[in-house]
Amino acid sequence: MNGWRGASPTARLLLVAVLLTGLTTFMFLPLLAIELTAQGIPAGRTGFLVGLLAFSSQAFSLLSGLLVDRLGPRRVMAAGFLLRIAGYVLLGLGGAARPAPLVAGIVAVGVGGSMLGLSAKTLLVSQEGSDPRTMLALRSTFVNIGVVVGPALGALVYPLGFRYILAACVLSHLVLGIGLVSGRTAAAVPGRMAAKATATAAAAKATGPGAGPVAEPGAAKDAAPDAAAGRPGDVTRWTLLRHWAPLAALGVAYWAIYSQLNVLLPIAANELTGSTAAISVVFTANGLLVVLFQYTLLSRVFRRATARTLLALGFLAFACAYAVLIPLAGWYSLLAFVLPVTLAEMLIGPSLDEQAVNAAALRRTGLALGTMSAAGALGSLLGSSLGGRLLQATRGGSLAWVLLVGCSLAAAAICLLLPKVRTRHA
Repeated sequence: MNGWRGASPTARLLLVAVLLTGLTTFMFLPLLAIELTAQGIPAGRTGFLVGLLAFSSQAFSLLSGLLVDRLGPRRVMAAGFLLRIAGYVLLGLGGAARPAPLVAGIVAVGVGGSMLGLSAKTLLVSQEGSDPRTMLALRSTFVNIGVVVGPALGALVYPLGFRYILAACVLSHLVLGIGLVSGRTAAAVPGRMAAKATATAAAAKATGPGAGPVAEPGAAKDAAPDAAAGRPGDVTRWTLLRHWAPLAALGVAYWAIYSQLNVLLPIAANELTGSTAAISVVFTANGLLVVLFQYTLLSRVFRRATARTLLALGFLAFACAYAVLIPLAGWYSLLAFVLPVTLAEMLIGPSLDEQAVNAAALRRTGLALGTMSAAGALGSLLGSSLGGRLLQATRGGSLAWVLLVGCSLAAAAICLLLPKVRTRHA
């Protein structure tokens, strides 16, 4: 993997951390509901607690991004490791008879995961000598290794007791936290941001005091039409709005459509095939395809394509994926669904983050990535809520898939509103 060989030691260490935290997270996460139910917690309360974990992570993402920009990724990463370790310990101490540590532990694991994810992602896309697309593709590959392997490891360890899984989570986070925070990343100021800040400062010094703000490369082209009209401030706001409004809308749309894999698809897969194992086949095949082809697809096949093009292609792939479910052709429809939906996931997820990084202001990468995570949280909430209502309204017919095809095509059209040129706005 050329991207791995060309990555800096810091980037490699971060990717290993992404892999190991993903493994332990997916050892723990699929078994949480089973363990809570086994402890005698009612199903309704168990569902609330599992949902609280996802909500805690997603709802905190915007604040996590602000903290990354304000305090630096290293400090936020350290806090994330500490919160997650404390959360796993509290989960081990909590239970049906002790709900307070259980709830506190779930919130701590969720918030800590948000801080860890955004700080690691910010450091990866800011590595000197590596472009964001390559780092995001590698990160997605390593995350999906955890998605595929983690549940199997959890199933092997669970007969020994859920606390052994929690102990593995604590130990891995403790070792990784010490290695990342006190090791190579201690001096790792995001390289691309630091170089950009140095260039801006040098230009300001050369221009001299009182000469006004220094524009970034490419900013003159964006500001030129408005400068002639005498409203540079307005064009800056307009440029940002022109980029961020469709980008945020696409983030919401992606997660609303993608969330149907957890809402509509499991029920539909069972109805189409008569097998409760059908959805497991879909998720396993999806994870393996992402692990095998994610990096190659983005760094080689679509190396010269803009993120806008990749987003449009991804939403068109979503439309194709849901279109093959319209005939309700049993296993044929379900297996034909896997390839285009996986293509959509591989193209859209990293490209949204790449667009956010390109649109981010100086030293606001964390906030940009946090904004996309917040848009994803809103999309997941809307998708889950509307998906359930859609299932009730259509009563298992093809209309649900027709509507999802239409939503995917509308999102592909919104992609055309994004700027073609990759820019960072000052």
